[in-house]
Formats: sequence, C-alpha cells, structure tokens
Amino acid sequence: MDTIELQPLPSSRPLAHEAWPQHRHAMKFSNSLKFNANAEWWDEYIAYSALKKQIYTLESELPIPGQSSDVERGERAALLGGDRNREAANAVFQPLLDTELAKITAFYDIQEKELLYDITELEQLVAKTEVEGINGNAGIDSDDGSDDDEDEYDAQSNGGMPSARRRRSTSQSQALSTNRYSVEEPAAGTRPDPAPLVHSNLRGDNAELAASIVSLRGPSSDHGAAPRSPNRRRRALSLSTIPPKTPLATLIRLVKPGANSNAPVFGDAIWQSRSPAAMDLQMLFKRRITTLFISLTSLKSYVELNYTGFRKILKKYDKITYNELKDHYMHDIVEQAGPFIQPSKDRLNNIIDRIVNLYAKCVTRGDHSAALRQLRVHQREHIVWERDTVWRQMIGKERRGEGTDGRVKALGLGHVDSQAEPLLTVYGLKLTKRKLVLLLTIVLFVTLLNIRMVEGKEANRCLAILIFATILWATEAIPLFITSMGIPLLVVCLRVIRGPKPEYKQLSADEAAKYIFSVMFSPTIMLLIGGFTIASALSKTNIDRVLITRVLSIAGTRPSVVLLSFMAVSCFASMWISNVAAPTLCFTLIKPILRTLPQGSSFAPCLILAIALAANIGGQSSPISSPQNLITLEYMHPPLDWLQWFAVAIPVSAVTIFVIWLLLLVSYKPGYAPDGTELRIRPIRPTKESFTLKQYWVSIVCLVTIALWCVAHQIDHIFGDMGVIAIIPIVAFFSTNVLKKEDFEQFLWTIVFLAMGGIALGKAVVSSGLLVTVDDGVRRLVEGLALYEIVLVLSIVVLIISTFISHTIASLLLVPIAAEVGSNLPDPHPRLLVFITGLICSAGMGMPVSGFPNQTAATQEDEMGKVYLSNMDFLKNGVPASVVATMVVATVGYTLMRVVLGL
Repeated sequence: MDTIELQPLPSSRPLAHEAWPQHRHAMKFSNSLKFNANAEWWDEYIAYSALKKQIYTLESELPIPGQSSDVERGERAALLGGDRNREAANAVFQPLLDTELAKITAFYDIQEKELLYDITELEQLVAKTEVEGINGNAGIDSDDGSDDDEDEYDAQSNGGMPSARRRRSTSQSQALSTNRYSVEEPAAGTRPDPAPLVHSNLRGDNAELAASIVSLRGPSSDHGAAPRSPNRRRRALSLSTIPPKTPLATLIRLVKPGANSNAPVFGDAIWQSRSPAAMDLQMLFKRRITTLFISLTSLKSYVELNYTGFRKILKKYDKITYNELKDHYMHDIVEQAGPFIQPSKDRLNNIIDRIVNLYAKCVTRGDHSAALRQLRVHQREHIVWERDTVWRQMIGKERRGEGTDGRVKALGLGHVDSQAEPLLTVYGLKLTKRKLVLLLTIVLFVTLLNIRMVEGKEANRCLAILIFATILWATEAIPLFITSMGIPLLVVCLRVIRGPKPEYKQLSADEAAKYIFSVMFSPTIMLLIGGFTIASALSKTNIDRVLITRVLSIAGTRPSVVLLSFMAVSCFASMWISNVAAPTLCFTLIKPILRTLPQGSSFAPCLILAIALAANIGGQSSPISSPQNLITLEYMHPPLDWLQWFAVAIPVSAVTIFVIWLLLLVSYKPGYAPDGTELRIRPIRPTKESFTLKQYWVSIVCLVTIALWCVAHQIDHIFGDMGVIAIIPIVAFFSTNVLKKEDFEQFLWTIVFLAMGGIALGKAVVSSGLLVTVDDGVRRLVEGLALYEIVLVLSIVVLIISTFISHTIASLLLVPIAAEVGSNLPDPHPRLLVFITGLICSAGMGMPVSGFPNQTAATQEDEMGKVYLSNMDFLKNGVPASVVATMVVATVGYTLMRVVLGL
C-alpha cells in the first residue's frame, strides 16, 4: 500500500501466514489487535495500521522547525507557522478519526440491539418452557449441524486455517451499506434481518444432535459442546415449538425408550429434574446461552480494543506531529460516543448479568458463581478453538526461521543464506558450501594430527586443534559457539594438557577434564554475565531510550551536528548495553528521520554507517562493552581496573569518533539534498515520561556496580575480583523482579560459550607448550625491533585479521600471542601489547561481516525494501575508518599507556 486515500482508510486485515511478531519488550498494539480481535469483525475495528501510515505521511509533509535564516523572524514564523501546521494536520487527520469512530459506533449499535433482542427472546422462551412444562412440546430447530458441516469442509479445504471459514456473511454485515462507514440502522423495535443461511441435509443435523444427546448418558461435563463463534449465534440451536413426531422426538426415544411417557414437569422443576427429556432440554439451553455469552464478551472486548486503539494512535499522532489532540479528542469525542459512554457499558454489563442468571437457572441449579466460572471456561475454550491453528502455524514458522515471505533467515538478518544453498547432490544428500568446508576442514585436521609440524606431541596436536578451530570460526561452517564447545572435547581426548614444570607430564583424561573445566568458568565469564544483566535492565526499564532521546533532542537540525550526535550516542550506549544492542536501538531511533528525508538523500546511508562505525569504536570504551575486552583483561596480570581502562579507552574513542566523522562528511557530503539545496533534519522529540521508582532503582544499582568496578584493585581484600562484583546486579535485579527468568534465558549465552571455548583453547596453547614455540618464531621475526616498531607490526596484523573474522575470535587467537611476545621482550611489556591488541580487535570495520554493528547496518532497508548500504560503502569508508582507528590506538593510545599507566 503506497498511498492512503483519506476516505475511507484501507482495511488492515491480517494474513494468516504473517510471521510471529518480534517486539522489544511488549507486543505492539497493531499485533495485539491482530491477535485479540474477532476475525469475523476485523473490518469493523479501528484501522490502526492505516492511520499510523497516514501519520507518517503527514510527518513527511510538515515543514522542519528552524529553517528560516532570519533568527528573529524565524522564531516568529515558527510560532505562527507551528500553529497553522498543527491545524492543517488536524484538519486532515481528525476526519479520519471521525470516520473510524462513526463506523465503530454504528457497528456497535447493531450488535447491541441484536444481542438485546436475543437475550429477551431467550428469557421469554425460558418462561414459556416453564409454563408449558417438559411435555409442552418445546423443541429445537437444528440448523446448527449444517454450519458445522460447512466449517469442516472449509477447514479441510484451507489447510485448517480459521480465516478461510470466516468469509460468510453475517447479520450485521447485511445492515451495512456499500460504504463501510455508512450504516443503516434498523427501525426502533424491529430486529435486524439475519443473513441467509446455507443448510445441509437433515441427516447431518440429526447426527450432531444425536451425538449431543448420547453424550448425556455418560458422565456429566461442565464444558458441554464446543463453543460457537459469536457471529454464528443466529445459527446456533434455537428453541421453538415443533410437533412431537419430528426427527428430534425420534432421537430422544432412541436414546431412552419411553422418554415421552414421563410425568409432566413444570416451572423451576424442569431445571432440577434428572429425567432424560429434562436433561436434553437443559443441554440445548446451555448451548444457546453459552453462545450468547461468548458474543457478549466479544462485543465488550471489541469496545475495549477500539478505545485502546484510539488512545494509542492519538498518542503517536501527538508525538510525531508535535500536536496536543489526544486529551481533547479522547475526552470530548471518543468518550462521548455511544459504545464508550458509561450507560452503554452498564447496559452491556447488565445483559451479561442476565445471561449469567439464565445459565445459573437452567444449568447450575441457581449457583451463580458456578455459572460464571463455567461460562468463563467456555469463553477460554472458544478463544483456543478459534485461534489455535493460526497461532501454532505462526510459532512453527518462527521456529523454522521462516519470514513473512517464507524464506529462511540467516542469523536473523532477513536474507537467504547463500552458503545453505546446495551446490550438488550426492546419493540424495545435498552438499552445501558449509558442508563442503566442514568436510574439508575435518580432512585437514586429521592430516595435521599425523604430521609433525612442531616439537612435542602435545604442542603438535594443539596446533592441529588451533588451525581446525580457526578455520571453522572464520568460515562459520558450523555455529561459532559449537566450535567453542568442541574445544574441551578435543583438548581432553587428544591429551593436549601437560602438568607444571619441570616434568611437563601429560595429564590423564580425568585430570585434564578437571583442569580445563576449572579454567573455563573464570571471573571474566562472570563479568560478562554481569554486563548482560546491566544491559538487559537498562533496556527493559527503557532507561537507555529515555536518556538517548533526551540527548538527541538537543542536536538540532544541522545534518553534521545530528550525525556527530548519533555517533557519540552510539559509542556511549555501546559502553553500557554492549555494541550488539546499541546499534539496534539507534537504528530504531533514526526511523523518523529516515522517513522524512528526500528520496536519494546521502544522509541516510551516511547516518546508518556512522552509527555502525561508532558502535564498533564503543566496543573499545569499557571492559563490558564487548567480549574481546574481557578476554584482554583475562590475559593481563594484574588486570586493569575500570579507571585505568577509561583513562586510555575514552580519549582514544573520542579522537577516533571525531576523525571518522570528518571522513564521512567529506565522503558523503550529507548536508545537501539531492537537488543541491541545504538539508535540514527533523529534530527528535524527547520523551515526556518521568523516571519511575523502578528506573531509579536500576540506575542506582548500575552506578554502584560501576563505581566498585572502577576501584576494584583498592577493594580486592573484600571482593577478590571484578567477577564477584558482577554478582551484585544479578542478585539485585532478579530478586526484585526487575528482570525475570525469561530475561535470563534471553542472555547471549552463545557469546558466553564462545568466550569459554576461547579461554579453554588459550589455556591449552599455554599448557601444551605450543605458545613457547610460537613465541620463539615471533621473537625471531621482531628481533632487533624497538618496542614501538613491534607495536606497529602487531597493529597491522591484528587489523587485517579482525577485519575478516569476528572481533571476538580475533582476540581469542591474538591476545595470547601478544601476551607471550610481550613477556619475552628484553624489557617485558606484556600488558601493553595485550591492551593494544584488545583495542585494535574492535577497529576492524572494513567489511559488512566485520562485527555485529556492521552486520546489522548492512541489512537496513528503506520502505521499498532497498538496502541503504552496499559493499562499496564499507570499502570506501569502513576501510579508511579502520586504518584511522588503528593509528589512533597505536599513537594516542600507546602514549597514554606509557605515560599515564606506565605499561
């Protein structure tokens, strides 16, 4: 839907094959409406999605504040023009709201009148039955079975999807005119004409009735028959007078011969009687009362959903158009409309009470609480019965990784995985690129195990494991964390671990297993989990979004300033919620800006790439911002505390961000529109929500934890390690229900196991003697070089490797080597080389696959499905940015490490 006509708004009918909704913390209202609305009434609900798109259309048409060059005149014009713009927007949007409200009101009136007629008719029929007695020839018309047959056929022919059987006309739709917003209400005192019904043969009807009656002969059930759809209540079993020799009477006699010979029963005794005829009658009334109750509760839900829809769409309208229409429209118009006034609510509740009283009288022998309880059970069954198939299919699609277009998503990035496409088929087995790489890697691994490459059996086997794991990590032939989990298995089974000096005795499998598992869960892993906890708490309580929007709201409208502001925010957010979550959050915040940019504007790709590059740099800035930093701390003895880390990382990150900003300004020239005019960016509106008690609690715990991390060395005698301090936010947030078990399950456990496998591999390299062998070779290469020359060589090597493989994997491979090289220098500087290596691992940004921020940026698309960034964008800007970041670490960072930290 490219454009939206003002009259009428298009329908937003959901499709059965749509993917399960992805949401940040709570389901969006458009999805909530989709999954809670009565599908047969879908066109009668508020057209929420269409209204939302109309708001975005208005947003793009509104002038951007502050475009006047004359400041004083511009301020005056902004005040007057702002009022005129708001009035113009209201003039377009409010009629759409009025149309939706009129549609909802008309539909509600028809439904309410029909339900009122139904309950009155049912009450009269109950009274008539009591007067005429059980032999008063009260019977049923049996067109319910025809509807079931029709439903069964529709369900089978449409793959079991309920949506297919909902195409039938209903009584209320007959009352609507061709225009979906004009409703011809029935004359007062008359009942709306029901839609024509399609009947099957009598045999099918009687078969269902026979099944219902026979079921009474067994144990009694509180559930009765399957609940009916609300719009089929006119086709449900209705009581009427029929001759005693009809097929129904014959069926009753078949169930219990001589049933009609019982003594007559009158009045309330009919509902207390246990005679077969009385129980048959009670069951038939029970079914009709239940159907009517479900219809009433569906109508009540219809009112509540539409009220919520008006409130949310007006809130979004006010936020995006800088308007204040919500309070006026909700209080003065919506809440004065028929469905939403208190008398209507009271009237609907009164009808529900009457139907519950009828159920209590006819079914539960006057027990009102039991009646209400049973009716609610029927209501829940109805929801499951109506929607179970749709929900199960959606969940199944999501679990299989299928999107709305049926394609399989790779790594959640929304595109088809080319490596999963089969290259050829051998004996019925499809051979993909990944399977081929895995097969070749296994063959290489087995070959290396049988070739002597270095001195020492353990070192030789460890080198084979190292090469094997490196290839699998680089090619992702199997998931990264699976490769990491396989490392302890190989290390133990191949007897790679040796004992301490001087014997270097090969450890047994039992001893090696105990050793390797003892080192895998180190304080570094606990620090990683503590970082996940803080990030999750900040995101779940919306603190990150509140703070970031307030900062960005003061950025103004100049493209260069907005660009720098987003880069700073992305870098800062990466420090605390990780460089995985930060770019995702920022890409969400820039959507209002991207929607209002001119077609073909260079600011869009420039902004997206800037956020990704800044998030990568943010991965250097704090110890918990990325796994590679924690691995760096693991190999520093003693590790740096947070203040020492900040003393180097924050200046380095600030300088790098500023230089990359200049680079992007020169490359993209984002300050101008495609037609050459000066571009102005629509400012971001800060949230007006004040901090809650829960947000204050989260903020205090996070600040206390970070403060303790900053002085970790001074309080070693209390906590022992930063990993122990990381337990504080875990206990504080999960014990107070800020975070729940589901949040714990959603932590990035793949990253945790990836880091644990890397630690295991590092310990194996050290224990097997391989690191000494590698160090001898590296030392010969750098022999005669000064310390700074070694830093430059190491920086180039780390940059190249971290550009083409995961930053975390690069740190797992290179940090141990840097530590060993630094330890064996004539003047040892292991912590210096480890620190530089760890920082540069975050600087590889030249490819779309270089780190998660780049991967996320590469998948950002416009409204037409076209990606904003190409591989050329990364090559032209990401590669120079990587070189800049590396040089800043090797110059500014090196100087600070030597002068400030004395490394």
